[in-house]
Amino acid sequence: MAITKTKFINYSRCPRYVALDEVKKERLNADISYKDYLEEELENKKIELISSMIEIDEEGNEEDLIDVLDPQLEVMLPYYKKIEHLAGRKVEQVFGGKSIYAEKTQNQKSFDFMDKGIKYICYLDIYNESNGINVIEVKATTSKAFLEKLKGGYRGKEKFSLFYKDKRGIFHLKEELIDNDITLEMPIKEYEDKRNKLKDKRDMGKYIYDLAVQRMFIEQTNKEKINYYLAILNHEYVFDGKYDDNEALYSNDIISIFDFTKITEELQEVVLKDKELIEKYLEEMNAEPTRLGDFCEHKLNSKCKYIKVCFDFIPKSNSSLSYIGGFSYKDEMNKTIRGLDLVNNGYIKLLDVPEELIANPNHHIQRDCLTFHKEYIDKFKINLALNKLKYPIYHLDFETFPCPLPRFKGEKCYEQSPFQFSIHVEKSPGLCDKEKDHFEFLSSNPNKDERHELARKLCNYIGDTGTVFAQNVGFEKSVIKKLRNNFPDLREKLDNMLDNAFDLLCIVKNNQSFYKDLGVEKYKIVNYYHEDLSGSYSIKKTLPVFSDLKYENLDIKNGTEALVTYAKFNMMSPKEKEMSYKALLEYCKQDTWAMVVILNKLRELSSK
Repeated sequence: MAITKTKFINYSRCPRYVALDEVKKERLNADISYKDYLEEELENKKIELISSMIEIDEEGNEEDLIDVLDPQLEVMLPYYKKIEHLAGRKVEQVFGGKSIYAEKTQNQKSFDFMDKGIKYICYLDIYNESNGINVIEVKATTSKAFLEKLKGGYRGKEKFSLFYKDKRGIFHLKEELIDNDITLEMPIKEYEDKRNKLKDKRDMGKYIYDLAVQRMFIEQTNKEKINYYLAILNHEYVFDGKYDDNEALYSNDIISIFDFTKITEELQEVVLKDKELIEKYLEEMNAEPTRLGDFCEHKLNSKCKYIKVCFDFIPKSNSSLSYIGGFSYKDEMNKTIRGLDLVNNGYIKLLDVPEELIANPNHHIQRDCLTFHKEYIDKFKINLALNKLKYPIYHLDFETFPCPLPRFKGEKCYEQSPFQFSIHVEKSPGLCDKEKDHFEFLSSNPNKDERHELARKLCNYIGDTGTVFAQNVGFEKSVIKKLRNNFPDLREKLDNMLDNAFDLLCIVKNNQSFYKDLGVEKYKIVNYYHEDLSGSYSIKKTLPVFSDLKYENLDIKNGTEALVTYAKFNMMSPKEKEMSYKALLEYCKQDTWAMVVILNKLRELSSK
C-alpha cells in the first residue's frame, strides 16, 4: 500500500476515513468480494456504506456522490498551474542554483520510504540546490493571513507583524533575528498565542502542517540539512496591466516566500503521532460511525469528502446546527459545547436541545416558530427601516470572478472582479415592473477588460438620489469601491452610490448598530423568522418563504455556476454561448427581482 502526502493528511482526520476509502476503492474497481467478511452483519453494514456513496439516477446509471469534480476548481486549475510556474521562477531568482519543478521538468523530485509494509511517497513542488537544499511547497493562498491576521501589539498602539523580510525578500519569524526583543512590539504571551496558530492544522497552520508532513517523508531517508519554505501569493501585489501576446506579465513580486524550517521541525512530533494513528486505523479498518469534529471541516472547501456519508443522519433543515449565530452551552465540567459537539451529544434536531439550555432570545423565537408553525415579525422595527429608504430604490446585484491571479490592471490576487450586474428600479413603494424597470450588463469575453464599461453603465442606470439596495450590501460596496479606485473619471458617481447604500438584511433580519442608534430596545432580536429559513437568511432561503419563485427552475442556480459559465465562454460554440449568456442574464435578474418581491412582502406583513 502507498500513502501520498495528501492521503496522509486525509487519513489522519479520523478512524473512519481509511476504512471508507477502502470500501470506496473496492466499489470503484467493481470487484467487491465479501469472503473476508464472515459475519452477515458486517456484510450488510458494508452494503449500507456503499449505497450512501453511490446513487442511481432516473436512467439507471450510477452517480458517484463522493469523488465529484468541483467545477470551480476545474476553471481555476490553469491559474493554479501558472502560480507554480511563477513560484519556480521566483525561487530561481532568490536562491539561484539548480531547481526542479513540474513546469520546468518532466518529473518532480520525489522522496519515499517503507515502514511496516507501507510505502510513503511525496513529490515536491520545487526542489532547489543552492548552498544546501531548499524544499518549497507552493500554495494558491495569499500572504494576508500570515502578515495581517497575525499582527499584534500593545493596546491602543501600533500593530506589528510576527515576520520580518530579509535582504532576499524572504519572510522569517522575528524570533530568528539576533538580539531581537519581541516585547518592544507586543506582549510575549500575545506573540506566543499568535505563533501557535501557525501550528494549528485545522486553521491557519494547515499549509505549514502540509509542509511538515512532507518534511517527515523526506527526513526518514535523507539526513542532510534542508530548509523548508512556503511560496504563496503576495496579497499586496497590484497588476500593472502589462501583457505579451494576450498573456499577463507578472513580476516576481507576485510571489511571497516564508521560511518555516523551525515551525515544521516543532511539528514533527505531531506528524509522527499522526503516522502512528494512521497505522492503527489501517490495521483496524473500522468503518463504524465516529464522533464528528473540526477535522470534518464541514463548512470549509477542504471538507472531508465523506461528509455525505457521516452527516447523512443530520436533518438538512432545522438541525441543532441551524441556530442563528450558532448555539453553545457549558456542561457540568464547564466545557463549552457547540456545533458538532451538540450532535455528538445526541442533540441532532433543533428541538432536541433542552429548553432550559436556551438563553438567546433569537433561539427561543426559532423554537416557537418551529413548534407552533407560525412566523415571527417585529412590525415596529421593520417599519423603522422601511421609513429610512429613499426612492427610487435601485435593487443591485453583481456577479464576480475571484481569480487567483489578477487578470486586469489594478487588480490583486483573488479580487472579486465584476463581470455582470442586474438592477431593478423601484420608483415608489411597490412600483416596479419586472421587465420595463430592469437594466443589466454582462461581459461577453472573460479575457477582455470590460470593467470600465460596466462601471459607466452602472452610473448611467443609478441616479444621484435614492437608495442602492442589496442583500448583504457590504459585498456590493466592496465591488463599487474597487471600481471607484480604478476609474477616477467615475469616482464622484460611485462615491454617491456608497453613501446611499442600504442592506435588505437590515430589514428582514437585523442590524444591531442601526437599531441601537435609533434607541430601539430590542436591537439584538431578529425582525422576522419563519421555520423554513432554518436559521439562514440567504436570498435562496428567504425567497421561497415570501413567494413561489424558485432558483431550481433556472438553468444557472447559484453563484458558482454563474462564474464557471462566464469563465468558459471562450470554450463554447456560438450556440452554446448564446444559451449560456441568456441563462446568466436570467439568473442575475432573478436575484434583483427577488429583492423587489421580498421587500414588497415585508411592507405587506408590517402593515397588517
